[in-house]
Amino acid sequence: MKKVKKKSNYLSFKIIAILGVITFIFIAQRSFDAYVIRILNLCGIYVILGVSLNLINGFTGQFSLGHAGFMAIGAYVSALLYMSPELKEVNYFITPIIWPLSVIQIPFVFSLIIAGLASAGVGFLVGAPCLRLKGDYLAIVTFGFSEIIRVLFCNLQSITNGPLGLKGLPSYTNLWWTCGAAIVTVWFVKNLINNSYGRALKSIREDEVAAEAMGVNLFYHKVLSFVVGAFFAGIAGALLGSLVMTIDPNTFSFFMTFQIIIIVIVGGLGSITGTVISATIFAILMEVLRSVESPMRLFGLNIPGIPGMRMLIFSILLMIVILFFHQGLMGTKELSWKWLYHKLIRNRKEVKEGS
Repeated sequence: MKKVKKKSNYLSFKIIAILGVITFIFIAQRSFDAYVIRILNLCGIYVILGVSLNLINGFTGQFSLGHAGFMAIGAYVSALLYMSPELKEVNYFITPIIWPLSVIQIPFVFSLIIAGLASAGVGFLVGAPCLRLKGDYLAIVTFGFSEIIRVLFCNLQSITNGPLGLKGLPSYTNLWWTCGAAIVTVWFVKNLINNSYGRALKSIREDEVAAEAMGVNLFYHKVLSFVVGAFFAGIAGALLGSLVMTIDPNTFSFFMTFQIIIIVIVGGLGSITGTVISATIFAILMEVLRSVESPMRLFGLNIPGIPGMRMLIFSILLMIVILFFHQGLMGTKELSWKWLYHKLIRNRKEVKEGS
């Protein structure tokens, strides 16, 4: 009877927590300042990127540097599908866009799914031959893939509009999309990790030879993590493109992948909770620290703005975390609804006993 009551209480707590999240998103989207909403949207996008890369680098142990390439594919595919023919005509004023892209326009939700599937498809084509490599060799190949995508997009004038990029994109991205996609990403990766596939991925990370000896199909599971990570990276790229309302090939340079790697390492390789926390902190600091790149007056001294100062600060923070937290902020630990529920119940009992 007690077990049934505890289970019912836990289920009620979970429903209340979910309703609380939905209420917060509803209030934030309607009442918060546009600048704050933008930061919250970036938090959701960085969570998607961090968790998806952690699946590849943290849980499977494959050192990939190609996430920016998958983002670029997702951003361009979705934009070319949801842009109106009139907007495409305005953007492609030098070289006309090819048919049928010139006349296609579909709803944002479908373009988002297709963008993820396109990135996943390319992830399979890249991962199938490349994941036979390990360590630094895999990192070099995936980095090369990301740069090839960027160069291709710079030269495919009739498809991507080349280095000019796409301007004036419709702003469909809001907190419902970003937070919803982030929650789905966390939920999907968490469930994937907690079943037999996750155990297989972790065994590959620890020792590939032992995992293969135990019957784990190395190729299948590596490609699986790569494809899933690429899918969510494509969705994040599509959301980012619609949020900033402009994309070009240089938006998805190695600098973007470097940012995601910082999130994963600081949060902890193999920790979804740590990645969510570090992604949120990173997105907020990226906006807060814009001031260090602008001219300022400090202690009577005029300090000129130094471009790239934010990343220098993040690099210093990364070094501090590595020195004092060898496994990141969370290591491999995870927080869950059950942990939070039991923590609140315990604190409630302590308060009652104290009074």
